[in-house]
Amino acid sequence: MSQHLSSQQILECLIGAGDPDRQRHARECAACRAEMGSIAKPLAWFRASVHYAGERRARFSFATGPVFLLTPESLDHAWYSNIIAAIKEAIHPPKLPPLEVTSKPVPVKEIWGFYGGQEKRAGVSSLLIHIAAIGLLFIIGANKAVQQVVREQIQLIAPDIAPYKPTVKKDPMGGGGGGGDRSPTPASKGKLPKLSDKQFVPPMAVIRNPDPKLVMEPTLIIQPDANIPKVNMDVLGDPLAKSMIPSNGPGSGAGIGSGSRGGVGSGNGAGFGPGFGGNMGGGAYRIGGGVSPPSVIFKVEPEYSEEARKAKFQGTVVLFVVVDEKGNPRDLKVIRPLGLGLDQKAIEAVEKWRFKPGMKDGRAVPVQATIEVNFRLL
Repeated sequence: MSQHLSSQQILECLIGAGDPDRQRHARECAACRAEMGSIAKPLAWFRASVHYAGERRARFSFATGPVFLLTPESLDHAWYSNIIAAIKEAIHPPKLPPLEVTSKPVPVKEIWGFYGGQEKRAGVSSLLIHIAAIGLLFIIGANKAVQQVVREQIQLIAPDIAPYKPTVKKDPMGGGGGGGDRSPTPASKGKLPKLSDKQFVPPMAVIRNPDPKLVMEPTLIIQPDANIPKVNMDVLGDPLAKSMIPSNGPGSGAGIGSGSRGGVGSGNGAGFGPGFGGNMGGGAYRIGGGVSPPSVIFKVEPEYSEEARKAKFQGTVVLFVVVDEKGNPRDLKVIRPLGLGLDQKAIEAVEKWRFKPGMKDGRAVPVQATIEVNFRLL
């Protein structure tokens, strides 16, 4: 018998209704024997259930007839016999009949469509693209400019959101001085005279009056804690000069240098260096060292810019200003801006302010100051 048994024929063999040839085929054929084993298990369970039910009926004196179910021989074998049989089948697998294919292949369209048949070309293209990408990465990594950027470290600094508190610097106050006696030669190099808040005698490198009636020490009007240049010389002069020939310089009004009014340097006053009004550093005085700060006597509130009003922007603009001897603001600069047009509005407002000027030794002098202009929405 070359064909396998159907499920109905296997079931007949299980209950003993099949002919001898079919029962022999069921035992010899591995496929039919496996199918018989799968069907025999439910029947065995059914047999056990019927047996259990028969015992219960016998207890209660119910007469029952015997139930005979035929099971495959594999269920009557020892448990290890199945393992031995499986090992034998693994070593010498049984030869199965050839598989009969009843279905016929159906032709379908190529799934890749137009690109079908170009698998090798696509694989080569993909390989070349990957090689080019890896090579580009190596080239970029070997570039010195890229390596330098990678080595650089960016330091992040947390912004200071604390309220602004103006402080008075201890730097030398602004100002300056100069002098000379219209000598044709430049001022000679030397040390500065004693620093003081008053001047009675200007310094001189070449003394024109060797026998004065009242001898007084020459001084410069510079605050005592000023950081003046120092030279290791015994004669007076301009410490920044280069000439070693004693000379008061081409300036005027006594003193040393190319300026005027009894100082040292190119400025105008009894101080040192460029600038005017005494002291040193050039420009206006700074608050401190005998210089009083200017005070506001007339103030105009700043206007809001349209951009800042729409953005509901608030803050403080810090301005640098020089208040001259007449109390007028000049040389305004923005130190801490806000943007959105508020910086210009702050400058326009402060330009209209009027001050009581700063004082030094009882007279008005130009003084540097910082002003905070607040912008707040009500």
